[in-house]
Amino acid sequence: MLTGNEVRSKFIEFFKDKLHKHYESASLIPDDETLLLTVAGMVPFKPFFLGQKEAPHSRVTTYQKCIRTNDLDNVGRTARHHTFFEMLGNFSFGDYFKKESILWSWEFITEVLKIDKSKLWISVYKDDQESADIWHDVVGVSRDRIVFLGEDDNWWAAGPTGSCGPCSEIHVDQGEHMGCGPDCRLGCECDSDRFLEIWNLVFTEWNRMEDGSLQPLPKKNIDTGAGLERIAAIVQNKKNNFETDLLFPILEEVAKMCGKKYGETEKIDFSLKVITDHARAVTFLIGDGVLPSNEGRGYVLRRILRRAIRHGRLLGNEALFLNKLVDKVVDIMKSGYPELVEKKDYIKKVVLIEEEKFSKTLDQGIKLVNDEINIVKSRGESKLPAEVVFKLHDTFGFPYELTEEICLENGVSLSYEEYKVKMEEQKERARSSREVIFEKGQDDFIETFYDKYGRTTFWGYDEIESEAVVYL
Repeated sequence: MLTGNEVRSKFIEFFKDKLHKHYESASLIPDDETLLLTVAGMVPFKPFFLGQKEAPHSRVTTYQKCIRTNDLDNVGRTARHHTFFEMLGNFSFGDYFKKESILWSWEFITEVLKIDKSKLWISVYKDDQESADIWHDVVGVSRDRIVFLGEDDNWWAAGPTGSCGPCSEIHVDQGEHMGCGPDCRLGCECDSDRFLEIWNLVFTEWNRMEDGSLQPLPKKNIDTGAGLERIAAIVQNKKNNFETDLLFPILEEVAKMCGKKYGETEKIDFSLKVITDHARAVTFLIGDGVLPSNEGRGYVLRRILRRAIRHGRLLGNEALFLNKLVDKVVDIMKSGYPELVEKKDYIKKVVLIEEEKFSKTLDQGIKLVNDEINIVKSRGESKLPAEVVFKLHDTFGFPYELTEEICLENGVSLSYEEYKVKMEEQKERARSSREVIFEKGQDDFIETFYDKYGRTTFWGYDEIESEAVVYL
């Protein structure tokens, strides 16, 4: 049985043998200004795919650390969702194309990882007969295990215009018991977890124009991505990513700190998984230079960190614990990311400071939210009023996202749109109040100051200290 670290290193060695240049993982802070965080393995190479820069090597392989929060609410609830994850990839910039990419992916999966061929299914884009023929005629996959799917599943694009192309995905059949019945197959409308996608091969060969038409790119490129956590679960025969050696030691440490045991109840397992996942994300984000703040990637970090702290409270742990998990994360990940070792003490310090700041707000906020929920339920209602949600944030500094999560756990709804309206009303009142002062000729100094240095932001709802610049 291969460890997660062994899968990572074997992937790189395999493609180095295929004359690929190994690039170290890029930072989670991308050079691409259109992206907040590095969300996929191809992000560092986007200029090469778009033809903006000439690639220094025509064949490249990487394992890339990634962060995604678009499915944050699903983290801990499912077997596969994560905020932090690793993407294994091999890339070709005008060198090899479909045949080599398909052959090598099959070779790695079946000969290096030794995944049972009888469990593998292939999806291809609905019009990509060429790829289907390669899978059947060259690789030897039977036609009944090759499924044609539409644009939502098997087409990749950089955006509405620009480079794009069909893709082919490799899936593992996890067993009939996970599907809708004996006739369940890849692409089935039951949308079950039976067929797990582990590797996506993207054939970037087209340029979509403003009018929607497709023109051939000067060079055809390959962009592949294989989720390390998913592959580790398959080779280690785990039905849940959190039970692999990449994550489970962290989960066990969380359970030990909180006096809980994995597998006792679904509710406990959910919180254990949330903290486990978020501990990795927090460690890597801070390690790459992100600091907690109220905007941008700093807000992403703060939101993840605070969510983890709250789930510690749900498990009965009122101590400052998250900073201590950094040790376990670094110990597991240091073979792939040795730079974490020298950054460990700094990461722990940043986490501890944020834990200390938020703990006071959290305890008070949780009580206030639960009190308001009880009031709503006592009236026979099921929705928390927008003015209450706004007050929790504006007066007590309790984040909307945590109010939302607590409400959902208690079967109470709330409206983000109505909350935003209240926020805008408050901003308008503040603007109007300032205009009245200026009309009376008071505080002209403030107006002049704003014109010269810009407006200031009040951090007091979320911080007890902040960096400042003093103008004399």
